[in-house]
Amino acid sequence: MPTSEEVRGLMAAGESMTVEFKESFGKEAIETVGAFSNTRGGTVLIGVTDQGLVVGCTPSGETLREWANRIGQNSEPRVIPTLSKVDVDGAAIVAIEVQQYPMRPVAIQRRDYRRVDRSNIPMTAGEIAELHLRSRGMSWDLQPAFGATFVDLDEAAIREYIRRANEVGRRRIRDLETIEEVLEKLSLAAGEMPTWAAVLLFGKSPQQHLSQASVHCGVFRNDLNIIDDLMIAGRLPDQIEDTMDFIRRSTPVRFEMTGDATRAQTWQYPLIAIREAVVNAICHRDYSIQSHTEIRIHEDRLEVWSPGGLPQGITLPDLQRPHRSVLRNLGIAAVFYDLELIEKWGSGVLRMQEACREAGMPPPAFSEDQGLLVTFRSTVTDPETLRAMGLNERQIGIVHAVREQTSITNNDVRKKFGVSKRQATEDLAALEERQIIERKGTTGRGTRYVLKGAEGAVKGQ
Repeated sequence: MPTSEEVRGLMAAGESMTVEFKESFGKEAIETVGAFSNTRGGTVLIGVTDQGLVVGCTPSGETLREWANRIGQNSEPRVIPTLSKVDVDGAAIVAIEVQQYPMRPVAIQRRDYRRVDRSNIPMTAGEIAELHLRSRGMSWDLQPAFGATFVDLDEAAIREYIRRANEVGRRRIRDLETIEEVLEKLSLAAGEMPTWAAVLLFGKSPQQHLSQASVHCGVFRNDLNIIDDLMIAGRLPDQIEDTMDFIRRSTPVRFEMTGDATRAQTWQYPLIAIREAVVNAICHRDYSIQSHTEIRIHEDRLEVWSPGGLPQGITLPDLQRPHRSVLRNLGIAAVFYDLELIEKWGSGVLRMQEACREAGMPPPAFSEDQGLLVTFRSTVTDPETLRAMGLNERQIGIVHAVREQTSITNNDVRKKFGVSKRQATEDLAALEERQIIERKGTTGRGTRYVLKGAEGAVKGQ
């Protein structure tokens, strides 16, 4: 039973993924119980407005039993919450505490809900199936690959995995073990059939069995003008290397003399961060969806899109802080971990952010758009980001002018925006300080400004 002080703390923090306010008990409160059961658990406070104001309620002991019965009768499997009456500033509030249900999903009047931020969202058929498997310690990729046999697996690829796994040291596999024994230990065999993970990781031709298991790469001059296009197929570990090869030859790289015999390379985007995003997309995407993983390279950004969005149990805000690793594809992730392609500590996003910071770039942006979209920008040019950095509309206009004209001078700023020399100098200095533009040329009339990192770059080899 929560104390008055604990309830005040919940009210002060406001509604969230695990807290909901309701003025009265009814259908919406029961739906929230179902959403909490399917997500992380939570507390529904009855007698509190959406704004967190106490209006109170007058439940008796019989009322609480009736509410608990209504929740149980409307949920399948039956949810048994804890209901407590708590006095807050002289008013009675009912706290309905719900734990994450062990065997999910829980349906409320035959509809399944999940909690996203402060809302209850009806689940799709795919989300229901994924949650059903996850709550039983299973995943889609560990299901039998109907239509495939062990003959469809490449023994040489499996032997190479065994060699590399032993070399890395994260899994010890004896040389005397048969292929069948290895697959059994990895849960990649389902009776007389390989699993989908086995086909995708070790298949001779994985796309014959799952055509969507490819990476579609493109280089765009604009949204309609495609100047390079490649579909990458094959086994998943090989897709990573082939995708990175495409990115390297399709993005600019600068060569700088270091004084040694070699030249230092500075890529438009930090390859460590890009590789992390590519690995995550290939490892964690939803392979049951009829869409390819996509790499889109534009002049000012690189996008990595993976079908299926984030795995259930993790949210976009979670990505911005240390978090537990949540795996959609248990079989694929286990092999990727053995090959040192991923970690199991939920640290991949933080490594991407750090690599971008070290390169003087903005951190990658994450959004859910019919899947998970990771966007890298070599320079900050979109208005919303610039405003968030504290720039005014004139300074944003200067950034766009630099982008359109390739470079700009102090005199150009004065003429275009009708400001004094001093104001133009201050605006350019503000943009330079934020590492959005950089100065080129000598002091005075020979000085011009370009987007940071835009000059001295050639296409990668």
